[in-house]
Amino acid sequence: MSVWRKKTVESILAEKKENKRGLVPSLGVADLTALGVGAVIGTGIFVLTGVAAANYAGPGIIFSFILSGIAAALAALVYAELAAAIPSAGSAYTFSYVSLGEIVAWLVGWNLILEYLVAAGAVSIGWSSYMGDLLRSLGIALPAAYTSSPFEGGMINLPAALIVLLITGLIITGTQHSATANKIIVVVKLATIGLFIALGVQHINPDNWRPVLPYGITGVFHGAAIVFFAYIGFDAVATASEEVKNPQRDLPRGIIWTLALSTTLYVAVAATLTGMVKYTALNTASPVATALFMVGIPWASALVSVGALAGLTSVLLVAMYGQSRIFFAMGRDDLLPPIFDWLHPRLRTPLWDSVIIGILVASIGAFLPIGLVAELANIGTLSAFIAVSMGVIILRRTNPDLRRPFRLPFMPVIPVLTIVAAGYLALNLPPLTWVRFAIWIAIGLAIYFFYGYRKSKLAGEPGPAIPGGALPQPARKPVFEDIEKHNPRE
Repeated sequence: MSVWRKKTVESILAEKKENKRGLVPSLGVADLTALGVGAVIGTGIFVLTGVAAANYAGPGIIFSFILSGIAAALAALVYAELAAAIPSAGSAYTFSYVSLGEIVAWLVGWNLILEYLVAAGAVSIGWSSYMGDLLRSLGIALPAAYTSSPFEGGMINLPAALIVLLITGLIITGTQHSATANKIIVVVKLATIGLFIALGVQHINPDNWRPVLPYGITGVFHGAAIVFFAYIGFDAVATASEEVKNPQRDLPRGIIWTLALSTTLYVAVAATLTGMVKYTALNTASPVATALFMVGIPWASALVSVGALAGLTSVLLVAMYGQSRIFFAMGRDDLLPPIFDWLHPRLRTPLWDSVIIGILVASIGAFLPIGLVAELANIGTLSAFIAVSMGVIILRRTNPDLRRPFRLPFMPVIPVLTIVAAGYLALNLPPLTWVRFAIWIAIGLAIYFFYGYRKSKLAGEPGPAIPGGALPQPARKPVFEDIEKHNPRE
């Protein structure tokens, strides 16, 4: 048995078609765009803009967002081709399984776990900060011990943990419920951003943009590596591909629309924010509300805090949703234990995935600082982009007849540029981030060789099979027997 064994595109599509236990297609292009915007627009604007400006790029954060946007756009085109051709849950994990082999797919999936877990954790921390700002504007002060991590002198960030658990409950109720709630939240978020820009441009002081590059051009690249975290949301669009009604048409549109709208808004907000106040005053997890408060618009600060809470809630929702689909795809391939691909018989959602993710993300938000969390999310994302870009080149050679509703232009220039851009941004991350990443990879490899390598469906283990290669349900662990007696599968 080889660690380079691959799944075929045909087997993946057959599994999706024949497996009655699969996820239910219910999303259209509007849902996908809202899903992408819900994930992308939020953390970068409402949380990371200030931190990156104060510590890395100054007013040059505007250029950092443009550079990150270019890198994300290149990767988005790569994802668009693969998502339309292979509309299956798992996103980069599934694409890598087909093109690069099981060991690479495992590492990509393992890094996506890192990406989504810590991204959601970072968002929950930002959510807690904005909630604190809102309550302070109403004259309510929460105890510092219960709004800060132990690394910041507190005991637990309780609001961060509570919002994660609330979102977990929403995700469990079903994809369409989550998508509807997300669209409502996205409308509120975009209205809030529009209000901020309209008010902020009236208080811009050009002196605040001087010097434009206080940390030099190197600072712009370092800033781009940090704020790249803000663009990871479009990847969640690809993770939803199995639940899209017309994936060949709608997935590319959803991904491309997401990136175009998001980059435009990021640049506009970054320019407004650094023009309103000096970049040195933005080193906070709630820079938009802070800037409005500093220029003397406290009522708008409170209103923006409400919009930011809505925005960050949608980011959290999509990040946790995307993570649950990654777990589901890996569990369905038996690289993770059977608990990870078990769907609730009525809701048709991966129940235990969502519960486990909720507990892990709540723990990250409650006990870790935001700087550490954001850096780890970035390196996981960038590594996935590199793997997917290599995969799209290989698939063009190994499977030239594959139906590609969206064909990536300028092959192989765009995927090569994506690899170079993602690699360069990764090299600009702090060295300690690489050490943590290496430890994460080592843990992942240990789990793979201890469990996944032997249990994988492609390992050819004995036992009856059903269409699509899934193990029959009676082979599932006894922990679910009582549940299934009372809730038989459809």
